[in-house]
This record gives sequence, structure tokens and C-alpha cells, in this order.
Amino acid sequence: MKMGVDYYPEHWERSMWEQDARLMQETGVSLIRVAEFAWSRLEPEEGRYEFGWLDDAIHIFYKYGIQIVIGTPSCTPPNWLVERCPDVLPRDAMRNPRYPGIRGHRCYNSPSMRLYAARIVEKLAAHYASHPAVIGWQIDNEFSLNECHCENCNNRFREWLSKKYVTLEALNQDWGTVVWSGEYSAWEQITTPLGGTTFRNPSFLLDWKRFETDSVVEFQQLQLRILRSYCPDHFVTHNIWSYPMSLDYYKLCEELDFASLDYYPGTSPEKSVSGGYNGALTLDLTRGIKRQNFWIMETISGPPGCWFPMWRTPQPGFIRAFAWQCIARGADTLVHFRWRSAPFGAEQFWHGLIDHSNVPGRRFEEYRRLCDEVNRLSLVLAGSEVIGEAAVLHSHDIYNAFEIQPQAEGMNYFDNLKLYHRALTKSGLLTDVVNTTDDLDKYRLIVAPSLYLLDEQLAEKLKNCVKNGATLIVTNRTGVKNRSNVCWIHPLPAHLAEAAGATVAEYDPVGYDVHTIRMLDGKTYSCSQWCDILEPAGAETVAWYADDFYAGTPAVTVHSYGKGKVYYLGIVAEENFYLDLFDKAAEEAGLTRVTGLPEGVQISIRRKGNSNYLFLLNLTPKQQTVQLNDTYRSLLHERSVGPDVILGPYAVEIVEFVEALGGIPLVATV
Repeated sequence: MKMGVDYYPEHWERSMWEQDARLMQETGVSLIRVAEFAWSRLEPEEGRYEFGWLDDAIHIFYKYGIQIVIGTPSCTPPNWLVERCPDVLPRDAMRNPRYPGIRGHRCYNSPSMRLYAARIVEKLAAHYASHPAVIGWQIDNEFSLNECHCENCNNRFREWLSKKYVTLEALNQDWGTVVWSGEYSAWEQITTPLGGTTFRNPSFLLDWKRFETDSVVEFQQLQLRILRSYCPDHFVTHNIWSYPMSLDYYKLCEELDFASLDYYPGTSPEKSVSGGYNGALTLDLTRGIKRQNFWIMETISGPPGCWFPMWRTPQPGFIRAFAWQCIARGADTLVHFRWRSAPFGAEQFWHGLIDHSNVPGRRFEEYRRLCDEVNRLSLVLAGSEVIGEAAVLHSHDIYNAFEIQPQAEGMNYFDNLKLYHRALTKSGLLTDVVNTTDDLDKYRLIVAPSLYLLDEQLAEKLKNCVKNGATLIVTNRTGVKNRSNVCWIHPLPAHLAEAAGATVAEYDPVGYDVHTIRMLDGKTYSCSQWCDILEPAGAETVAWYADDFYAGTPAVTVHSYGKGKVYYLGIVAEENFYLDLFDKAAEEAGLTRVTGLPEGVQISIRRKGNSNYLFLLNLTPKQQTVQLNDTYRSLLHERSVGPDVILGPYAVEIVEFVEALGGIPLVATV
């Protein structure tokens, strides 16, 4: 477990390098990331490579015991390359080139871009393969879908489609191009979605998103093969950006050694609670990409701001608390962006640990304390893994399908996923967020938000989980389409109807209109966005609509199936509904529950062997109290804590226990 910073020696006078390296060593920094934006310095003109300045910098930091991660610079093609090879630039839907701005001005399918990127990566890999300070590589920076419409992308898209469908007849059939006389009679008639209109075939658009992901993956694989060839003992990763994202991170990270995340929690005190829950989801999603621990390659050091107004300054304890949140949810290394605020360029006001004054201040001292804690606990926590007993399913394909065809006003796939995950987190349930394609056999509670694209394979996997004793919670807009984004000619939820013991007789996209549901015990909850009017076929009704023309009809059902149960939620309800539902479902499934957590207090457990490490995180600007069932040893403070644990604003506590998970009930008080 390491603490690091992003550092750009080319931004600073050489006289500052050794001063910085010395202060980093004193602070507890053992790692820096360099060079991911330095192409113009590494290759000032075609074929003239100048690595001497980077050699000198690396030598200085190595002298102070600091290891190096090198970023390949393909995110920032230099001006000489853009001038010489205009095909490097991506083109918009009107085929106009997007000229260099900040960064990312490259087409992944450009032959010139691939050629020159491969050359610079090969030169770097060969040069630093045996350097004792260099331990790994980050490919590019924050990949995204740039949706290029150049001729190269058009040609590659046609090749991609012909490989997938083989014949035009199969493509026309799968996409349903008969609508609006859209059938193709020659491959050359197919283009990227030119013109920018939204009136497009949804199957075509979903395949376009998939092709775009594959283009990014192919561009990354080009670099990965070079790095693996020259540097077999180095790790290779990529720093993904926060969710939601159209790019399929599961595909992107499949061949990497581990995933890395750039994580910037919102600093506004008024939004710290919601931001903490949103961040928990992002971290759990990142851990779920490869079902293993990950790195934080960038995180907050001060108020961000550049092409947007600056955020609030992180309050005392904020940087430390959210760093520990990352570790609690699976981060094994933290790299803060950045060491010092830049005096020039687009990111002048994306603040580092040290301000433009070059005088270490409050935030720096907080970071120093964090480094001391992490380094002290590194050997204890190294090799530990985050425990998850419940699972929330996630799919980039489904996210893209919803973005292509919004289902109702205010209805958003990822926002609803946030809602379910937030309720699980508040309920103190240990939760993983995993791809719909992953193995789910170990989970006893599975929340499956809007399985809009549902095939028989996924349905069978979920049904087998339930037959073997899992509780499955299925929500509305499940089973609407197949993987080609074409509607099933079946009553919803299609292939899960038998397991749910209910079908959808009719639905109402209510959008922002607020409706009410009534439970068996008379308790009521509000709902909006969507209302499925259910027709039970063996399922028990547990909630009914209380208004509109479908008042009295089923809104939520539960069905025993094999050894397990399937809940079908026809609504998108207020948070309290999910808090109560998940509490009941977790009790039925026999899951570990940490009950009564105060608002904004999160827990997580990392396990190594027989030892469990319980993280208590107060991600709010007010004092909170958590009552444990006993006293435990504090790893941070090396003393006993509990039963009452007082957590000041943005405070953190880590306790060790060896009991079974069921032996750690917590009751929280304010």
C-alpha cells in the first residue's frame, strides 16, 4: 500500500526537483506519476526523442526512495503531429475537425495516430524497461468515447459490422431496418451517425457505442502489447474517469493488471452527504470491474476549478476522510492530484497539495498525517479484500440503451442505480457492484435495476441463483429488449416472468408526477417516473397503487421460486421504501447488517485471513456517534475504542475483530 502524488517535472525549474523529492520523502510519499501529458517535451519534433530531462528527474526522485509510474503521452498529440497528419484529429457528426483544445484531440482509428503513438510508447518502454525506479505504466489518460466520424472511423465501423453480422441480410434483420425504409443493400451505404439527428435506429446506435468502445480498447491494446513486450515485470493500468460513462470499462480493463480511478468527491459541505454516497458507488463499481482491489491514480488535494468556477475548499479532515473511504472500498494505493498547483495552463486553479505560494499549509499537513497513517498500517492492510454479501448489477450496454431512448421524464438508469446503492449503503449492508455478465453464485441478495436488455442466458443465471436460495429484486423496465436493442414480443418481464410470478399488464410512464403505493401494513410511500400495473401469476402482492385509474392494482410482488424469492418492483419509490425493503430482504437472506447508521456515516470491511478490519467513516461536517456492541482495538489510535465511538467532522476509525461477521451489530445514535 503506497501514497503518491502526480508530479510534472517539466512544469518546474530544475532547482525545485530535489527540494520536492526531499519534502516528499519527509512527508511519506513513495510514488509519483509522470509524463502522461509530456509528448511535446519527449519528442519535440518527429523522430527526435529527448528523454534526458526525464532521466534527470527520475534519478533525483529515485535517490530519495520514490518509485515512478510513467504515463504514455498519447492523450496529447503535439502540434507538429497535428500539423503534419490532420487525420489525427477526430471529426464531429458534420465531419468538421475538432481542433486541439485541452487534450484528448485524437482519433483512435487514425493510422497516423496509431503509428506515432506506438513509436513514442516503444521508445519509452525500451528506454525505461530496466530502470530500477520505474515500476509500472499508465496507458493514456481518462479514455472516453470521442465519437469520431472521420473516413477512417466510417471504414472501420463497416468492417466491425461485417465481422459481427457477416451478411447485410443478417444486419437488416437484427436491426429491423425495414422501418422507415432503412434497409441497406450495400455495406458502403452504412456510415457513422452523421448529421447529429436523434431520429436514429436504436439498434444501430447501440452497436455504434459498442464499436466506439472496441476502438478505444484496440488503441489501448496497441500500447499494451508494446509495454508487455519490453517491460514484462512492470504493471500496466489505465485511469478511468468517474461514472456514468458510455465507454465499457469492463472491456477496457480486461487485459490490464488492475483498474485505476480518478476520484474527485464534491467539496460543498451542503452536498458532502450525497457526495459521499455517490462516491461509494463509484468506488464499488471500480472494484467490481475486475473483481479485485484497485488504485486511485488521482484524487482531490484542494478546490478544483479551471474551465468551470472553483469548488469550495475541502474542509479540515475532508481530504483524509475521503482518502480512507477509497481504501475502505478497495483502493490499495492513493495518488493525489497534484503536488503543487500549476502556475500556467488550463489547470492553474485545479489546486494541488501546495498552493501557488509554494508554502505548505493546512491541507498539506492533513495530507502528511494521512501518509503517516497509511504507511503505518500498510503491512496490516496489504493483501486484505473488501467483503461484499449483496450485489447490485450494472451494465454499460443498458446505460447506453437508456441514453439512446429515454423512457420517461426524469427517469435515468444510473440515477436509479445510485438510489438503490445508497439505500444499501445506509442500511449497512456489505455490497458489491458487478457486471451483469459476472458470476453471481456467492450472493444471497441480488438487486437487478432495470434489466432493459435481457437475454435468456442472463435470465437463466439469475433464476438459478434464486433456485439455490438467493433473493432477487427486479425493477421495472426489465426484459423490454434483446441484446440487439429490439423489443421482445413477450409480456414483461419476458424471460423472468416465470421466476417473478407476475407479468406487466400495462404501464404508465408517469415521469415527474408523484403517485402513492400502500403496503400490506398500511404504510404508504411516494413514487414517480414509472408505474407497472402488475398481474400476479403465483406471486403475492405486497404493495398496491393508491391513486390514478389503476388504484388498487398490484405495484410490488414477491414470489417464492425454488429455495429463494423474487421481488418485482413496478415503481421507482422514495428512499425510505428501499431502506425498509432491503432491511426485510437482508433479514430473510441472513445477511450481515449494520443497523442504524447516522446519515453520512459509512462502513466497510476488509478481510485478510481470520482478521476483519471495520472502517467507520463520518463523511459529514458534523459530529456523529456510533455505538459498537463491545470494545475493539483501534488500528489508527492503537488503543481500545467503544462501545461509544464519537466521530468528529470527517473523522475515521478502523477497528480490528476476529468474530464472524454476524457478531458485529452496530446501533448508531446522534
